[in-house]
Amino acid sequence: MSIDDMREPTFLVLAALADGAKHGYALIREVGAISAGRVTLRAGTLYAALDRLAGEGLVRQSGEEVVGGRLRRYYDLTDAGAEVLAAQAARLRENAAEADRRLLARRRTGTAPA
Repeated sequence: MSIDDMREPTFLVLAALADGAKHGYALIREVGAISAGRVTLRAGTLYAALDRLAGEGLVRQSGEEVVGGRLRRYYDLTDAGAEVLAAQAARLRENAAEADRRLLARRRTGTAPA
């Protein structure tokens, strides 16, 4: 995956896994929390994303357990996934810094820079 192609839900799933393995429902909650409720994942969407990310080598299934008669699968970020997440976070920071620079220039001069 090119970091230029990464959509926000994918970024948030990777970010949610950055601090350790999680099962699907925990990922759905964590993505909601990270995004302050702006992004709400449905189970089908999440598992399709996890399958795609696993196929790209960015996440892996790291275990499973039965809880209350239901199977929970846990997913973890791979080293490649951590690298992609770090690169995407850096790209977003750079873009935000440039936007801030331009907004500051606009406030100072009353116009946008050329």
